[in-house]
Amino acid sequence: MARNRNRLAAVVTVAALAGGGAGAGAVALTHSSSHITPTAVASPSVASVSTAALSVGQIAKNSIPSVVEIDAAQTATQSPFPGGGQGGGTAQGTGFIYDTKGDIVTNDHVISGSTSVSVKLSDGSVYKATVVGSDPSTDLAVLHIDAPSSKLVPLSVADSSKVSIGDGVVAIGNPFGLDGTVTSGIVSALNREIVAPDNTPIEGAIQTDAAINHGNSGGPLLDLQGNVIGVTSQIQSDSGGNDGVGFAVPSNTVTSIVTQLISTGKAQHALLGVSVQTATSGSGVTVGQVSAGSAAASAGVKTGDVITAVDGTKVATAEKLRAIIAGHKPGDSVTLTIQRGGSSKTLTATLGTKA
Repeated sequence: MARNRNRLAAVVTVAALAGGGAGAGAVALTHSSSHITPTAVASPSVASVSTAALSVGQIAKNSIPSVVEIDAAQTATQSPFPGGGQGGGTAQGTGFIYDTKGDIVTNDHVISGSTSVSVKLSDGSVYKATVVGSDPSTDLAVLHIDAPSSKLVPLSVADSSKVSIGDGVVAIGNPFGLDGTVTSGIVSALNREIVAPDNTPIEGAIQTDAAINHGNSGGPLLDLQGNVIGVTSQIQSDSGGNDGVGFAVPSNTVTSIVTQLISTGKAQHALLGVSVQTATSGSGVTVGQVSAGSAAASAGVKTGDVITAVDGTKVATAEKLRAIIAGHKPGDSVTLTIQRGGSSKTLTATLGTKA
């Protein structure tokens, strides 16, 4: 979560999720932030991911230089106190160095609505940041700083599809403004559905019991090889503090979205164009509404159809269908297996783009 130094921060609330998924929704400080066309593009060091297990101490030593503090000045508002004038808050969060060109990954809700953003490196040096792009639908954003390459040590990004329940993890961030705080725990669940700032479901979230608090938002969740497997984003809590249930956007989503943001300043999301719910039989998802002109409509999908598979992969829940579609790009063709009137049909849909 982002932390506001004037106690006017974005808060974290428990969200009841459709389909029985567990999660929490971060309430954004304000709404949108500007997009600035990036300069150079560089890939993270995915190819050099570590494979040997390290101690928490070794991971901290290696990774803290790549974790940054983010301060986002918010729009000034009229003070509610007698005699007060215009005053604005400062949201504080975390980010990490993504490449040697100066691109920084963080959460969208950390910088949303900001008038200016600064990044403090682990050595204490501070740089003004520009917003390369942000995506409220996945709660991810990319900042850019003009810092010497000698200070820019990117973290390696791992394949989150290979993460297992029970794997050890380490979170690094700036909870309550305490720079370079390291916590550890395990992956306590996978494939959670959490809610993005624009109320879009984020599929495949990693659940962890590593302590995550206000100020950790946008920081890396690392495996025991020191590779990024997610971006810490939310907690579920009745008290507003850490209750041992935190969530991270998975690194495969991060890689996909961040690559687009660096390249074009915005991210596109594939759209099938149906509303669905898990079938009572447990054998697929029942189609409710089919949007006119959508990929589903063009493919011949009808209300009442039960989608049982996509490209041969079984679909047992609405969350699974959304996760599969989210893993595709606009323009991709997918094969839908449906049940209609007691018979099975195969339809081909060319995915559209979410507005």
